[in-house]
Formats: sequence, structure tokens, C-alpha cells
Amino acid sequence: MTEPMVPSSSSSAGLTWAKMCKECGQQHEGGQENHLYEYQDEVDDELVCHICLQPLLQPMDTPCGHTYCFQCLSSFLKEQDFCPVDRQQLQMHHCRPSSLLVRNLLDKLTVLCPHQAECQQQMQRCELQPHLHNRCPVFRRLREEAERRKRPPWNELKGNRAGGESGADTKHTRTSTRDTQPEPGLINPAFEESEDETSMRSSLVAEANVVEMIREEQELGLRIVGGKDTPLGNIVIQEIIRDSLAARDGRLAPGDHILEVNDVSLASIPHGRAISVLRRPCPLLRLIVMQEKGFNPRHPQRPGLEHHTPSSTIMATASLPSHSPHGTAHNQGTVIQVTLVKRDRSEPLGIKLIRKSDETGVFILDLLAGGLAAKDGKLCNNDKVLAINGQDLRHGTPENAAQIIQASEVRVNFVVMRQPDAQEEGGSGGEGQGRVARRAPEPQYFRRPSTYMKDPPGGFSSQEKMVSLKKEPRLSLGITIAGGRDCRSRLPVYITSVQPVGCLHRDGTIKKGDVLLSINGVDLTQLTYNEAVSVLKAQTAQAQVVLRVIQTISEDPEDEGEAAKEAMESVENPREDDANWAPLWTRWLGLSSHMHWCRDIVLLKTNQESWGFSIVGGFEETRGQQPFFIKTIVPGTPVYLDGRLKCGDEIVAVNGATTVGMNNSSLIPMLKLQKNKVTLTVVSWPGSLV
Repeated sequence: MTEPMVPSSSSSAGLTWAKMCKECGQQHEGGQENHLYEYQDEVDDELVCHICLQPLLQPMDTPCGHTYCFQCLSSFLKEQDFCPVDRQQLQMHHCRPSSLLVRNLLDKLTVLCPHQAECQQQMQRCELQPHLHNRCPVFRRLREEAERRKRPPWNELKGNRAGGESGADTKHTRTSTRDTQPEPGLINPAFEESEDETSMRSSLVAEANVVEMIREEQELGLRIVGGKDTPLGNIVIQEIIRDSLAARDGRLAPGDHILEVNDVSLASIPHGRAISVLRRPCPLLRLIVMQEKGFNPRHPQRPGLEHHTPSSTIMATASLPSHSPHGTAHNQGTVIQVTLVKRDRSEPLGIKLIRKSDETGVFILDLLAGGLAAKDGKLCNNDKVLAINGQDLRHGTPENAAQIIQASEVRVNFVVMRQPDAQEEGGSGGEGQGRVARRAPEPQYFRRPSTYMKDPPGGFSSQEKMVSLKKEPRLSLGITIAGGRDCRSRLPVYITSVQPVGCLHRDGTIKKGDVLLSINGVDLTQLTYNEAVSVLKAQTAQAQVVLRVIQTISEDPEDEGEAAKEAMESVENPREDDANWAPLWTRWLGLSSHMHWCRDIVLLKTNQESWGFSIVGGFEETRGQQPFFIKTIVPGTPVYLDGRLKCGDEIVAVNGATTVGMNNSSLIPMLKLQKNKVTLTVVSWPGSLV
């Protein structure tokens, strides 16, 4: 254990707004020095930087296994080219941000407000910045004094009536509950805290949980994004496949960060290597995952209710009575929280639950006459069950829901989504309810406009190839394809296998995963799957075939090695499911922008809600300009309940304004200004299947 140095207490005497750091409240040399904190307790040596000997800020892991503050390490490596501890060769771009678990442990360290003379509050380190901007009297007074000095004398009365709004210095300040100073490229519009919101919540709750499953020969049923070679850094679950092992288990959810697999850390390995680890055959699969649980209420509830209100629904219902039949309106329906109170644990609720063939999740089929749910009257037929007692059921099964209900003590908390026409049908019952629900309109996709064009993320690129073949008219090319303008995510037409009997296999230029642009001059990029098949068949009948393809490239040798290994296995052992094969998620990142299909997602919320997502991207010192990607979606927030945004989606525009070339300081205020409605233009690639 080590006891960190305590900086001398800041007094308001002699302290000026211009000299005070707006994040830690102390005086230091801006970006040249780390923030200063007054820690209350001893800090474990494992959480201390080996350079400054203080608790880590923006912790960065080296390949040799040491951890330093980002500022300390970057300053050191400007002068040297080795690790300060073991002197192994080291460059900044070899290092990666520490795991979410480490950052959360650091965030929870207790610190004192630096203005102890007038404000003797203590809090978690991640809450100091929100405290300064919203509650600290010294910070508020210095800010108001600075604003008065800026204001012309005739405007002072008008300024006082405005209620002391933040000036330019605080207008663009992000108050993340994760990192007091964000890792490079990370912005968290979900985690901002305003004065109106401080009474509703304190900080994000994230837990590291162990999930064990008997796997045998089954696929896990997850789509995965991220990796150290991508802007996301961590390995994140994008989606859970219906009826898969993971779906039946019910403990994993989209947005979970996978930290370890059978004692192998995924914190600092590339995407391709992580996929290999997750695909290893093993009878018992043991995962350590970091799972977001939403927000904790700042004020404790009445005794006896602490464990019954699901934290994942606090943001959706914070301004509503706990038994209100009304909820938060979203463009896919209305989210409602309902609590049913049983007389004893064994009393049935009188609810029939079903699944639908065309949509994931659990739905209410019928409420039994005389049952507890029917008497309560707040649940309706065809409601989609999002969560029960805080457990996510958006990808669950009726069996999962029944187990949770049976394990409940007296109170059962439902969070459901109701379609606009379900309210009228609520009391009618009948088995036809599931078929008459109004379906959400099909998303409208469009080609990525030229004003939204950008370079691929650092480490990814693509190259075009042209292949000209002379062949017998009846000889097959020997390829199978997938994708097309009508498929999910509007993937381009790509090759799923190159069979050893075809002429393309003998040529060797075309590979599994290559994207088809044209054949004999016929454009394939805007065709549906069936149209592309028809064109290929027609053109293959010619004696001369000219194919134009794009191959996407990852500069990480491990990622390329994984893709090459898969391609080789496919040639040696052709499988019946080759038509269902898809490239790794990272392979799509290198695809040129003109091949992208975008869609607009309109999100709605109330003023007191956060949007509910975090973003990585923008300018990074080690990677240059990066696109913006969704990294985390917080349970219970508008984005989570809307369900259309996924981890790994790229944000290409906000309200029609391109994000290309933006940095954090430009995008943060743009998102913060959207109080009730925002339109995000996104490109979505399916995660790698494991």
C-alpha cells in the first residue's frame, strides 16, 4: 500500500478563475501537468503510476505489463524510447487504455473538494468535476466574478436575472462520471450531469461479473466488435443471436465488455486474436464481463425497496411515480414501469408470455381473468417485456422470464414497451393480439453522401483488384456470394467461398471476403442478392470474364492471420454453411466510404434524461483522425430502449452536420445542445460471430 501525497489545500484567497483548473479545482500547468486530487484513503500500489507515484489518471497499459498515467508516459516517451521500469523498447502507439475495471476502481477513490475552507465535501473522484460545476460555492463564486468582469456594465442586471448560467469556460465542459479526464478520443454524452439531474442520480454502476456456460461444440451466439487494433479498444458484445447458447443462458447482454475468456485477458489483444480465443473449443466457457447497470439514485429509497427497483429503469422513469401506468415516449413505443405486489412468493401473476417469429424478445400474450396482473390493469396484451427485476430480457425467452418471476419474493418490477395501438387493445385479450401490433417502418438506407466521406480508421485500408479470365462457357467461376442491397446492414455483395473446382481458385487472385464491384462492366454495388446472382450467372456464360473487386486490409498481422486461416480452412474443408459466412467486423472498417450505406436514426428524450451512449473517436495522438464509434449503451436510457443503435456503429453526421474532421470539443457541445430530439446518421456493420 502507498499513501499518496496530498496537495496543499486551495484557499479562495489569491485563487483566480483563470488560474484554476476547471476539472480538478487546483492550480497546475494546464495540459502539461496531471490533475491534482486530495485523496482521503491509502491507495493500493497497483493503482499508482510508476512515474509520478500518484493514483493513475487516464491509465495506459504497456505491452510489457506496466501501467502509467497517460500524461506522464507521453511526456516521458518524448525524451526516451523505453519503459521507465524495465527499460524495454517502447513507443506510445504500442500502449492501450487500461481496462474498464481499472478505470472504475480509480473513479471510486474518495477525494476532498480542494476548496476546504468553504466547502468540506468529499466524494468519489469521478464526481469531483460535476460537484465543482454544480454545487461548490467557491467555484460558483469565482465563475460569476469572471463573468461579471467580462460583461459590459449595462448588461449586468440582465446577467443577474439569467440565473448565473455557465460562461464560455464551462459551456463545453464534459462532466463524465467515468473518467475525470477522458481517455483520448472518448466522449460520453450519456454521462453528463446538469443541475437538474444531480438529485436523480449519482454515477454509473458497472460490475465485473463471472459468467460460466457449458459449451461443448455449440457456437456461443454472440456478435463481437472492438479490440486493441480498433478505436473501441475493448471487446464489446454488439448482439446476441436468437435461440443461441448465450440467449438461452440470459446473463449476457449487448454492450457488455468481455475482459477475460478462460483466464485469457482480452484487454490488450487485437480483434482477430480475441475471436480465436472465443472460438476455441472447450467444455466449460468462463467469461469475466463488465456490465453496465444504469445509474444509482442519489437519495436512498424507503427501507425494504432498495433491491426491488431495477437500476436499469431509473433513467426512463425517474420523473414518474413508481406505479404510474404512463411512461416515457419513444419513437418505437412507450416505455412503462409496472410493479406487481404478490401476497406471498408462490402467488401466480396470471400472465401468459410468448415469443414472436419475426422479432426477438418476450411478449405478453394474455392476462388471465381474475389474476394479479389483470386486476392491477397496467400491463396489456402485446406489451414487449424489456426487463423484469432489473434483468435485461430484450433478447430473452419466456423461460428466462418465468424463472425470474418464480425467483421473486413479493414485488415483481416489469419494464415494458407498448406500441401506440396496444393501449386500445389492452383489455380485450385473445390470441390475435401479437399479429395486429403496428410494426415500426422499415429503415430507409441511402448511399453515404460525398460530404460525409472519410478515411478508414488507422490501421485499416482497402485495395482494388482486377481479374480477367478466359474460360469455357459452361465452366463455373466456383464462388458463392452473400450480401446485397436488401440484406441486413446493406452489406455489399461479397464472396463467401472460392471452391477448388472453379477457375477462380486456379487463378488464386480472388479471396474469400473480397467485395464484388462489377463483372464485365455491370455494376453490382447497388443490386439485391437475387439481382446479383442473376447477373453473375448471365455474365459467367461469356467466354471472357472481367471481375473488379475490393479487398479490405487490416495492418495488424494477427487479424490478417485469423482471416487467412479461416479462408484456408474453407478451401480445404468446404462447408454447407459457407453461404452464411461473413468477414470479421474489422474487415468492414477498411471499406471505402463510397461503399457505405447510411440510415438516419431519430432519437427522442425528455430534458431530464441523458441520451445513453458513449463515443470513441475524433483526433487521437497515436492514431490521428478517427471516425466516431458507439462504444457503450447504458441500460434504461433512451438509446437503450429505442434499440436501433448498436455498439460499433459509426456516427457520420448529427442533425445533418458531418462529423468528418471533428474533434471532441466540436462534437460534445453539438450533442449537448440537443435537448429533446437528435438525428444521428450511422453506418452499421455486423459484429464478428462467435
